[in-house]
Amino acid sequence: MTYFLDVILPIPLQKAFTYHITEAEAQFIKHGMRVAVPFGKSKIYTALAYKIHTNPPTAYEAKTIHQILDEAPIVTDLQLILWQWIAGYYMCSLGEVMRAAMPNAFIIESETVLVRNENIEISEATLKDDEFLIYEALQYQSSLKIEDVVSILDKKRILPVVNSLVEKGVLQLQEELYEKYKPKLVRYVKLHEAHKSEEKLQELLEILSRAPKQREVILTLFTLEASEQKPIKVSELSERSGASTSIIKTLVDKSILQEYFIQTDRVQFEGEGDEQTKQLSDAQTQALEAVKGSFDTKSVTLLHGVTSSGKTEIYVKLIEEQLNLGKQVLYLLPEIALTTQLVQRLQDYFGEKVAVFHSRYSSNERVEVWQNLKNNLEKAQLVIGARSALLLPFSNLGLIIVDEEHEQSYKQFDPAPRYHARDAAVVLANIHKAKTLLGSATPSLESYFNATQNKYGFVELKTRFNNVLMPDIELVDLADKYKRKRMNGHFSDRLIEEMTETLDEGFQIILFQNRRGFSPIVECTTCGNSPQCPNCDVSLTYHQYKDQLRCHYCGYYSVMPKACQACGNATLDTKGFGTEQIEEEVKTLFPEKKVARMDLDTTRGKHGFERIISKFEQQEIDILVGTQMLTKGLDFRQVKLVGIMNADNLLNFPDFRAHERSYQLMTQVAGRAGRTDIRGKVLIQTYNPHHNILQQVSTNAYKEMFAEQMNDRYNFKYPPIYRLIKITLRHKDYNRVNLAADWYAKSLRQVFKANVLGPEFPPISRIRNLFNKNILIKIPQNQSLAKTKEAIIKIDNSFNAVKDFRSVRVVLNVDNY
Repeated sequence: MTYFLDVILPIPLQKAFTYHITEAEAQFIKHGMRVAVPFGKSKIYTALAYKIHTNPPTAYEAKTIHQILDEAPIVTDLQLILWQWIAGYYMCSLGEVMRAAMPNAFIIESETVLVRNENIEISEATLKDDEFLIYEALQYQSSLKIEDVVSILDKKRILPVVNSLVEKGVLQLQEELYEKYKPKLVRYVKLHEAHKSEEKLQELLEILSRAPKQREVILTLFTLEASEQKPIKVSELSERSGASTSIIKTLVDKSILQEYFIQTDRVQFEGEGDEQTKQLSDAQTQALEAVKGSFDTKSVTLLHGVTSSGKTEIYVKLIEEQLNLGKQVLYLLPEIALTTQLVQRLQDYFGEKVAVFHSRYSSNERVEVWQNLKNNLEKAQLVIGARSALLLPFSNLGLIIVDEEHEQSYKQFDPAPRYHARDAAVVLANIHKAKTLLGSATPSLESYFNATQNKYGFVELKTRFNNVLMPDIELVDLADKYKRKRMNGHFSDRLIEEMTETLDEGFQIILFQNRRGFSPIVECTTCGNSPQCPNCDVSLTYHQYKDQLRCHYCGYYSVMPKACQACGNATLDTKGFGTEQIEEEVKTLFPEKKVARMDLDTTRGKHGFERIISKFEQQEIDILVGTQMLTKGLDFRQVKLVGIMNADNLLNFPDFRAHERSYQLMTQVAGRAGRTDIRGKVLIQTYNPHHNILQQVSTNAYKEMFAEQMNDRYNFKYPPIYRLIKITLRHKDYNRVNLAADWYAKSLRQVFKANVLGPEFPPISRIRNLFNKNILIKIPQNQSLAKTKEAIIKIDNSFNAVKDFRSVRVVLNVDNY
């Protein structure tokens, strides 16, 4: 009987690809194992075994697989169910989900290797100069990689030369597979077996009496072995004995010491793990019991607790309960910055059971978490991570906590799969028959709406922990302050007054400005010209610390010009302000105070967040200036004052969610103030203090905001009343994008009539030299989502069949919020 294997390739293919396998392979391979397969002319990919059957493909001749890479599956059946749901719901391929889910180290790459053909004689006279250089290099080396050829010829376009040599029969191409994951091995030492007896030991010490440093190493090794009763690391022995590692190596070479290696995890746990969980307040206990009660009837519960109400302690109790039952728990956070603070707290409670997974971790570190979790090991019972942690191989999941569930960071925008982690978490919990807890001080309209419709359970926590008062929020009218000349730079007299008072009392301050850089616009005061990004339709932002103009969309940068490039006058001025400018002004206003900045520029390194957060916690920083990274759930005990530098650029944003987001952002950043006994103060600077959203923020009126926004959503047919699918068309040619978008929208209108909006150019229409045009499809509640997607895919296939449109990239974004 002939057997075939369907595989998932880590590339955007609409169908699984089929390969021929032998009967022995068919019995050995299980779905979820990795296999290396040839694809295209000469590529070899790591694919995932998906389905074994006996039906040959009709459209092509099945090739045989290259090799089997695993002894056992590394992807579980339950994981594949989630992947299929994500691919189906968010309209992408399984290969794209696989690429997003699996650590890079698992997706083994192939590299082309050039080898000299030994079977034919070559006349060197027939070779061109470049060809001869490669031929000559292969006389001295058995093989060359493509990158070696690039450096030999010192040019990037080397494929024509390689192809020419292959045609002449000089070279043969081979594909070599490289396993990327390397386990971390730590070097340990022990006394060699030959010296274990007492007489031999005495002899050894007498011999070493002429080498005092080596003798000291042996004596230190004894002391450590006697006192610590555990393997001794080379680094530890070197540090304790004061001897260099070269002395230890000499002892190993003499066969006095014996070295050996133990594989260890790269991420080591630091907390004690024996701290008792805290005593809950009455309000927290009631909320905890209400959540448990809600879980009896509902699989998803929304916990709406005001900022600093102690939601985390409720989470800890629920986690503790699940871990005692031997279940796994997933704790999702929107920002990597949040994991920094939380991991330490949870490790104090749960010790080694805590594992962390996010994109700042190296590929090898992520592989270790993956393997620990798949094997259901003790050291990965509680996983804390950003949205990608959803895709890990859970085997025994009991609870998923989605903290700050309103955050837009949970939505993946590029590349595919463009999934929303909160919605996918609910599906993952259903697959595992687990429970989901959504927590937020400012729930998203979708979740709150689901709670009001009785789809989700709902629990409220209205008071702050220890009955601390909510912060006092004051709106400062900037128009009035500028008119009365009461501004110092971008600081009103009220803000300076409050800052001075707070600092005199020994408390800390957070200043929030949702723009990084020094100034978003540089303008010539003579001719009005402003430097623009050559790749995007945006002006360049001035970054003072590097004296550069930078584009925040594509990363382009140039040196800050001394004179205007249009008229030549040295009359360049900056307009608007970012975190850098605020930081500089604060240093001028309070020269003796320590000021720091927390934005994308200062937190680029792996431990960038940790460094700033721990300094602020230990009060080495008095004033922290930052972007929205600061707003999310961080817990600083000594912050008394929060200043929002300009609320208007949040409110006046061209998006149907702008007001909801502004309310959430300002309430969250206000919640960083006064988290202990002293009441916090929040100052919001704005040109429009009578704006409804600002009034609702100042009175903490979430329900009023919800009612008003829902009214607009009903009237204008937006989520959660209607669903949205956004279709973006991209191409470097403006006219082609226009034609393609018009064709696409016309086809959609024939099916969906008035529920199609656009095509329209977004506010920034060109990014990275590609023009973007958007079409929005609104889907009423009574319309079948599956049939809607089927119709869109049919139109998309017809679109791709048109020769002129084939080069236009179409991006489908389901639930675009």
